[in-house]
Amino acid sequence: MKIFIVGGAVRDELLGLKVKDKDFVVVGGTPEAMLHAGYKPVGKDFPVFLHPKTHEEYALARTERKTAKGYKGFVVHAAPDVTLEQDLSRRDFTINAIAKSDDGKLIDPFNGVADIQAKVLRHVSDAFVEDPVRILRAARFSARFTDFTIASETRKLMQQMVQNGEVDALVPERVWQELAKGLMEAQPSRMFEVLRVCGALQRILPELNKLWGVPQPPKHHPEVDTGVHVMMVIDYAAKQNFSLPVRFAALVHDLGKGTTPTDILPRHIGHEARSVNLVKEVCKRLRVPNDCKELGMMVAKFHGKLHQALKMRPETLLEFLMDLDAIRQPARFDDFLKACEADSRGRTGLENCALPEIDFIMHALEASSSIDSGAIAKQYGEPQAIKKAVFEARLAAIKQNF
Repeated sequence: MKIFIVGGAVRDELLGLKVKDKDFVVVGGTPEAMLHAGYKPVGKDFPVFLHPKTHEEYALARTERKTAKGYKGFVVHAAPDVTLEQDLSRRDFTINAIAKSDDGKLIDPFNGVADIQAKVLRHVSDAFVEDPVRILRAARFSARFTDFTIASETRKLMQQMVQNGEVDALVPERVWQELAKGLMEAQPSRMFEVLRVCGALQRILPELNKLWGVPQPPKHHPEVDTGVHVMMVIDYAAKQNFSLPVRFAALVHDLGKGTTPTDILPRHIGHEARSVNLVKEVCKRLRVPNDCKELGMMVAKFHGKLHQALKMRPETLLEFLMDLDAIRQPARFDDFLKACEADSRGRTGLENCALPEIDFIMHALEASSSIDSGAIAKQYGEPQAIKKAVFEARLAAIKQNF
């Protein structure tokens, strides 16, 4: 048996990046030999084993044959006679099809090193079209490696895959998995731009795709185009290293603008309510986790109202905090404010605008949270009386501080 480091570990080392995980391919091995050497089997669809000490993944060299649509429509062949080059040939991009032997020698049959130097994402072979996940990966890598471009011939294959309906075979969980990873990369807008250009965004996230070309009032949005605005918002969130729920909320906060009647453009009356309904649909279809879903709906519904905070009466301000459940869930409220910050600063020329409404509402939250609701509850036995007394105490605290 011969063992080689492959894939992302080799690529990242050549790029001068920190190597997080190492994957190994075993040439000339069998499952029996791996088990005899103490490796633990973990692969469901093909032979993958964990090293008995390091717990790193070792996969037997394999080939794949397409049998049906989708990323699971393959028959895998793993055998001792499968060569290293055959194994590398089934990989997505040339930069991921480089192997390294235990003596440090690079095996690069598809010129991946040259593409790393040229900063190009290029498919290894025409077998690229057989797996629709590779479109998502191309988009995600574009968001991670922000100085890379996708080879024109690879772009054509991606468009062909969309036209042939391969993207329609993607399961929701895998779409979400790749989108979530892409949102956490350095420049998420590049992922969505790649998906939009090849036509995949229209298939997997049509609600977002509709936003490009939809105008907004130049007075408030100098960038005008709603799609451009949303991309600026998610890139701002990425620069601030905000969490996934915040970045997802930033992505979906304005979906309702894609359904604004054309006769009232560039105004978007009632877009918040429409956005909430669309966020619900997206989350249900892609099976988005609850933390992302809840924050996404909250930001979609209330992001416009936050800008009115400075003009609110104390009663309205307290009711707004209660609508956001800010007192009971301060961490989620903080995420809400971060998404709103990204929304405000994701505008041309306003990337560093002042946000006094955020400081103002945080001050109001501190005041209302200072009330000892437990002590008040002891004075009143009836739930409605307790609720009213707590509200009045919090309102008094806010009035005292403003």
